[in-house]
Amino acid sequence: MAKAPRLAAGRARALGVPTRGTTNPNRLRRVDRWLLGTAAVRSVLDSPDPLVVDLGYGATPVTTIEMAARLRAVRPDVRVLGLEIDPERVAAGKAVAEPPGLDFRRGGFELAGARPVLLRAFNVLRQYAEEESARSWETMLSRLAPGGLLVEGTCDEIGRRCAWVLLDADGPRTFTLACLPSDLDRPSDLAERLPKALIHRNVPGEPVFDLLRALDACWATAAPFAPFGPRARWVEAVRLLAAEGWPVLDTRRRWRLGEVTLSWSAVAPNSA
Repeated sequence: MAKAPRLAAGRARALGVPTRGTTNPNRLRRVDRWLLGTAAVRSVLDSPDPLVVDLGYGATPVTTIEMAARLRAVRPDVRVLGLEIDPERVAAGKAVAEPPGLDFRRGGFELAGARPVLLRAFNVLRQYAEEESARSWETMLSRLAPGGLLVEGTCDEIGRRCAWVLLDADGPRTFTLACLPSDLDRPSDLAERLPKALIHRNVPGEPVFDLLRALDACWATAAPFAPFGPRARWVEAVRLLAAEGWPVLDTRRRWRLGEVTLSWSAVAPNSA
């Protein structure tokens, strides 16, 4: 039987364990750009109290600072709270805090008592077992403000290969792949960055495996677009994917950014 996530020591009883802490400036720019361009997210940011939590920001608070700056472009009075379990990381955040707009606190999946309208948890769950990851989703969703959203995912060290899930109180809603197309040999290269809920499901018979193989096939068919650059080839590959009946939710404007968002139903794991 899988163990439940541990409680870190200390009065705060922060739920979870510290991550590796790897972080780099602009590592999460793709997910932040997607958040600002997604209607459901913009809607929750219109809340009378727009509190946003960045969970597990790592060894330095740079990605939380960047997130706050980007969100202020659409909601100047947004409050961003960075949470970490490691006290030294919290101290590093406190050194650059600008409350109430930007603050840092010790906390884990319980969100230190906060009730955000939007929660970003990136590169946090990969160290957990799949069962622990599912329980962590439940815990985080239970702490959101009514109508709140969670975006949970994974990216590489410099943010060129990313994948994430958007969830609300009812569970996963959408799945997104985002990349720098010139960084790929084929779309399935993104498999290494699948979220914990999907990474072990990239095997024959599972929907996410079928999706990546279908996207690879569309990429191959789009080869005549290669002279126009990898971005044009990616756009054509996603267009072909949608034409095959896959539930693609976004438009060419987003595809040109190296993104594709689908209904969660396209990749929802088969029952055990």
